[in-house]
Amino acid sequence: MGLHRGDIPDDVLEVLHRGTVIPAHPLALDAERNLDPRRQRALARYYLDAGAGGLAVGVHATQFAVREAGLYDRVLELASATVDDWVNRPVVKIGGLAGPTEQALDEARRAVAMGYHAGLLSLAAMKGASEEELITHCRHVADEIPLIGFYLQPAVGGIGLDASFWRRFAEIDNVVAIKAAPFNRYATLDVVRGVVAAGSEDRIAVYTGNDDHIVPDLLTPFAVTRNGEEVRVRMRGGLLGHWSVWTKRAVELLQRIHVAIAEDRVDADLLAMDAKVTDCNSAVFDVANGFAGCLPGCHEVLRRQGLLAGTWCLDPAETLSPGQAAEIERVMAEHAELTDDDFVRENLERWLAD
Repeated sequence: MGLHRGDIPDDVLEVLHRGTVIPAHPLALDAERNLDPRRQRALARYYLDAGAGGLAVGVHATQFAVREAGLYDRVLELASATVDDWVNRPVVKIGGLAGPTEQALDEARRAVAMGYHAGLLSLAAMKGASEEELITHCRHVADEIPLIGFYLQPAVGGIGLDASFWRRFAEIDNVVAIKAAPFNRYATLDVVRGVVAAGSEDRIAVYTGNDDHIVPDLLTPFAVTRNGEEVRVRMRGGLLGHWSVWTKRAVELLQRIHVAIAEDRVDADLLAMDAKVTDCNSAVFDVANGFAGCLPGCHEVLRRQGLLAGTWCLDPAETLSPGQAAEIERVMAEHAELTDDDFVRENLERWLAD
């Protein structure tokens, strides 16, 4: 047995279960599409100073192709070392795991060796596998590292996973959380139903990954019936590509939501944040073009702030879509209160320092 959830420091596990902002960490490249370590480190410093309680590295936002590019270990090492060097507080380190079983097992072992607490397990490479095969795969990987399940939306390579799968997944002892990111309300409810059917709602923290539905996901008490009784589950935080930009405001938003829930006072202004955040996400994630410019859109926001030097992705064909830059400009102007340009401007030089 590798790392068990009982091996995670109590204060780190408490952050995860209380609910926090976990940005999906982008990949900083230079014009030749080589890793830019200084800016990769600066991004992590930005997220930490913004108040993020975790970092997810080697995930979709980091580009799954980091593996073929030979950069997987380097970006995970940089993020882990930056957390250790930059802050003196508990931060959840999450490594992305992908591929068939042997690859995922190898990545899990490497992530543990680099100080990661959990693995976000993508099943995109398992298209066509039966539920039994998927669960067997997950159990094997869970023998090496505590797992965070990942319901990745099919539009960017995910596969459909029903409530039966999520019940069986939630029964795996070494699962600590699930990122629900199908961008689909029915499928999101399947995740919650599965967790409740497994009786795992206290052990497993459900996080929103639905970048198109962030505020309602965090405000909604999901009501599910088990054995004739109603069980309510809340999403505790977000593990989001959208929260890789304007992260300071994301932290403030989650804090506001947690206070509103604790005081049982959800006002109209807070509900109205849904439309504003979703409008911003539509531009950044390039919804008009089927998410084709999703990653370059995040890069463009960070480039405008000076955190990245450009919008380059490992795939040269992955670029901003026509009109996407103008859309980003529009939402930045219309929802300026959701941007954190002043915060970045005040700290950028320090984050970029060696």
